[in-house]
Amino acid sequence: MEINISKIKEISKKNKDENWEFSSILQCSTISSKIVDKMFRTLYKEVASHIDCTDCANCCRELGPSLNMEEIERIANSMGISIDYFKKKYILKIPLEEKEYMFNKSPCPFLLNNRCSCYEYRPQACISYPHLQRKHVTAKLERVIKNCSICPIVFNVYEKLKDKVWHRDKKNNYGKK
Repeated sequence: MEINISKIKEISKKNKDENWEFSSILQCSTISSKIVDKMFRTLYKEVASHIDCTDCANCCRELGPSLNMEEIERIANSMGISIDYFKKKYILKIPLEEKEYMFNKSPCPFLLNNRCSCYEYRPQACISYPHLQRKHVTAKLERVIKNCSICPIVFNVYEKLKDKVWHRDKKNNYGKK
């Protein structure tokens, strides 16, 4: 299992075409999306049990979660500051989105020593990251591939899934003459 983020970025870059090819196979496969979702969830549980996110926190360095007004109010209230001050200091309006905001800088302003300083009040996007346990993962494979170079969990899950589904089939079915 690879956890070194530099190596993960390097391997993800090298495997870019392979990752896109595999995503096409998953989307066009005879394997149902429910089965693919189940495989993602199973591998997610397996891989996540071996990785401590606070050793990495790369998602907090590279990704900007979207926030809605309810989340902004919750975090601002937990900090004892006004919503207006919170908005001015920490967030930007996402263009073309009516009610969505994002943090105004990277890494996340609430990342301290690889830990979230507003953990109890963090946005839903942070709670559910890396989103591999959600339904219809095959509809979100573009995001999964992007996250391969950001999150060791996503990287290892996707590599294991390729070995489980694709590489085995490739050896058994592809290239047979």
